[in-house]
Amino acid sequence: MDHGVRKYVTDKLASMGVNSDPYGVEPTLIFILASVGVAVVCYLLIHRVIVRSVNVIISKNKESWGKSLTNHEVLEKIAATVPVMILDVLVPPILTHHPLLSTTTDRLLGVGVLVMFVWVLFSLLDALDEIAHKKGVTKRLPIKSFIQLIKLFTFIVAIVLSVSILADESPIIFLSGLGVATGLVMLVFRDTILGFVAGIQLSANRMVNLNDWIEMESYGANGSVEEISLTTVKVRNFDNTVTMLPAYALVQGAFINWRCMSESGGRRIYRSVYIDVTSIRFMTEDEIEELKQVRILREFLFERDKEIKEFNETFEDVHHVANLRHMTNIGIFRAYLSTYLRAHKNIHSYMLSMVRQLQPTPEGLPLQIYAFTNNTDWVFYEGVQADIFDHIYAIMPYFGLRPFQAFGGNDAKNIGCLTKPE
Repeated sequence: MDHGVRKYVTDKLASMGVNSDPYGVEPTLIFILASVGVAVVCYLLIHRVIVRSVNVIISKNKESWGKSLTNHEVLEKIAATVPVMILDVLVPPILTHHPLLSTTTDRLLGVGVLVMFVWVLFSLLDALDEIAHKKGVTKRLPIKSFIQLIKLFTFIVAIVLSVSILADESPIIFLSGLGVATGLVMLVFRDTILGFVAGIQLSANRMVNLNDWIEMESYGANGSVEEISLTTVKVRNFDNTVTMLPAYALVQGAFINWRCMSESGGRRIYRSVYIDVTSIRFMTEDEIEELKQVRILREFLFERDKEIKEFNETFEDVHHVANLRHMTNIGIFRAYLSTYLRAHKNIHSYMLSMVRQLQPTPEGLPLQIYAFTNNTDWVFYEGVQADIFDHIYAIMPYFGLRPFQAFGGNDAKNIGCLTKPE
């Protein structure tokens, strides 16, 4: 602080009857209050004039980036940094003749300026995260993970610089000391480091994106990915519960991602109906003629009937049924279901569709439906699948087939096993 200015202030105080030397308490307090006043005036000027004007311009602009800056009050926080910087410039020289107080104030204000800069940077990073989310960038890259890593790195650097400012030592001394504590850092930030590496792998290989439906039984996760952070992946399950997965678990463990299914446009139906094998038999001519009335079976039955008759005419011994070819009810039923699926308006016409027999089991002969719906919506898919199997169970008796059903208490009651003796 210039000696002439101090002398001028001291003379003014003396004219008012206040005796003080140029470096006394009274002039010092006046200069400090004046510095605070300048800082407050600058803050009000920037905040109420510049910041508000810019916010008005941003509100009229349709660009989402401006609104994100406003939502996170980036400009307001920059304005709040200005008075701290002004105090850092003006106050320490005022306290020149009070070395301890001057040094302490200078260091504290230096740390204050650093904290304000970190505060502004964090707010700016949050705004960038929101902008990336609105632009759809987060669907391809885990932006949140990178932002959290930058925040973590900035926080560590700020801590080191703050300690160096308070101790009045070079930051290099403290950074070199971190090398000794590498083991401790690795232990404390193990999940963070693993999560960051996993985040890079997840994004580079497109293993998981936002809104992907994933399933990971070991963690009880079965739902949509809502958030990918530096250390965790937030999954909202189908029952609206939330599961937090370690990011590295998705790289180290096995999980199912249903994204490719959604992108393909078809969702697989993979279910069997069990046929009671005692209901499988040859069809009679009358039954075949009756089934020829079914539109989607008519062409198949005419062609197959002609083929079988031509084959049987080559044999002279027709006295035993085993010497001839016949149509079976399950064969016709399988042909019916195959044609039915191909004609179904909700079954994908360009994806594999078939009806096949599986290995017989004690519960009967599995007849499996393998097809894809042309809409991947879960509710739509379940509705189509239910409609198809409703139809299958209802139409089976027309082919002389019965579905397998385990013997139950009501069956026993109907045959008199549980009736009371007279």
